[in-house]
Amino acid sequence: MPEHPPYRFRQALNSPEFRGAKPRAHQLTRRDGMLIERDVQIPTRFGYSLYADVFRPAESTTHVPPLLAWTPYGKHDPAPLATIYPTSGVRKEWMSDLTIFEAPDPVYWVSQGYAVVTIDIPGAWYAQSPATFVSPEEALAFYDAIEWAGTRDWSNGRVGLSGVSYLTVMQWQVATLNPPHLAAINPWEGWSDTYREVVRHGGIPETFFWPYIQVRWGASDQPVEDLWAETREHPLFDDFWASKAAPLEEIRVPAFVVASWSDHGLHTRGTLEGFRRISSSDKWLEIHGRKKWAHYYDPASIARQRAFFDHFLQRSAPRPDWQPVEYELRERYGRAQRYTAQDWPLPDSTYLRLHLDAGNASLADTPPARESTATYDSLSDSECARFDYRFAAQTAVAGHMRLRLNVSSETDDMDLFVAIQKIDGDGRIVGFAHYAVFEDGPVALGWLRASHRELDPLRSTEWLPVLRHARELKLSPGEVTPMDIEILPSGTLFEAGTTLRLLIAGRDFARYPKPLLYARHEDTVNLGQHRIHAGGRHASWLQLPLISPKPA
Repeated sequence: MPEHPPYRFRQALNSPEFRGAKPRAHQLTRRDGMLIERDVQIPTRFGYSLYADVFRPAESTTHVPPLLAWTPYGKHDPAPLATIYPTSGVRKEWMSDLTIFEAPDPVYWVSQGYAVVTIDIPGAWYAQSPATFVSPEEALAFYDAIEWAGTRDWSNGRVGLSGVSYLTVMQWQVATLNPPHLAAINPWEGWSDTYREVVRHGGIPETFFWPYIQVRWGASDQPVEDLWAETREHPLFDDFWASKAAPLEEIRVPAFVVASWSDHGLHTRGTLEGFRRISSSDKWLEIHGRKKWAHYYDPASIARQRAFFDHFLQRSAPRPDWQPVEYELRERYGRAQRYTAQDWPLPDSTYLRLHLDAGNASLADTPPARESTATYDSLSDSECARFDYRFAAQTAVAGHMRLRLNVSSETDDMDLFVAIQKIDGDGRIVGFAHYAVFEDGPVALGWLRASHRELDPLRSTEWLPVLRHARELKLSPGEVTPMDIEILPSGTLFEAGTTLRLLIAGRDFARYPKPLLYARHEDTVNLGQHRIHAGGRHASWLQLPLISPKPA
């Protein structure tokens, strides 16, 4: 695990009392057949203790496997998602009043013969240390918690990890250390590269979620890592950001990974990269097109989680006989078909290049001989370049799209925003689940700041352009420059007569009113007109991953 450069710290903006936390006090109670132990101290190699709540069967005569949830959001703070986020799709009956944000429900899992251990991350709430986030030091403290849980007198020694978002981000981080008592992980939608997947989308700063989440994490009576200052001080991908990107190839523990097509700008890419790059011999991937919290707590999903953990933690069930990959092909919001595959990216994919023709705003199977240009105001909320392709036959598109653009600007830099839409036979935009709570999202999104266009030759592939983010390469005003844009993975069925629409603009396409939580990019370098050059000398194209799906 890479070493971390020196941290910057600041005083927390939220006190524990403000967020409803009570001072640490060990308590032992019984409820619903559970023994509930609050504020248990877990020692660490650093000399400070972590604080955990332990839920386990009250009358068990056997050792039980611990299921750990590592959280910055407060182990004390139940989160009724059906009330907090009424459009999340989570139903009230799916979680008890002891379920904290994005974590497993203790009442359910204890009833199935598990112990649930919820742990506040170091430095959060009433803590004994400063707080750092997604750091090597945090991962080592998590390692110590896993080993503690695996050696309790009530534990069977086989520890599992569960939870969504940050609770998955740290699963990636700690699993690279391969703690001896870690027996299985269930990463459920969590980024694995903080810089590329959250902080800078294609090099463009994210200006709403990232600033917000630092306040949400940083409730403490101790100093907390000043991620705002560090983000300003580290505009490029350097050792600082490398320490917040998990070296995924070092993970060997069994893993049931769940990703979605619907969390672009947050978790989609990192979760799929997690599955692709980990070295686990036992690993499964599920990709859905739904709302992430609803899918995590859905009883059908809970049954799959339990089948996985029952085998690797309880040793009471056979090895899951699932195909290595199961994925959904979406038709529209709430409507999809499930298919299987042997790996990710999906094997036997073929790649179709559709060529941009700005003369008639179309995508064509063959390169247009005539040069053409599409122009838009880079600061306009309504102007964009549009290119359409109508499918003559039903077509399944699943995987990474790649966009090659030839562009020019009046200035030395530009921010490019890309969206893929599905248009039905009547010309209406088809909406999809998006960012946990929305139902009118696009098929896929992509971003690029032109000065960050340099590719990493070691990591880039034919289907995935990976940016180095090591230096800025400014444009020469007016000069046509080719660049490649990663469009985040998606899985969509285009019926005969439907249209794939490519949109290119200088602003975010979705502008949900604040304070709705969403990835926004308001710190732009744009100014004046953008020009998309196509045809002739300036071949611009969109590459689609086409598949022939096999039903589950």
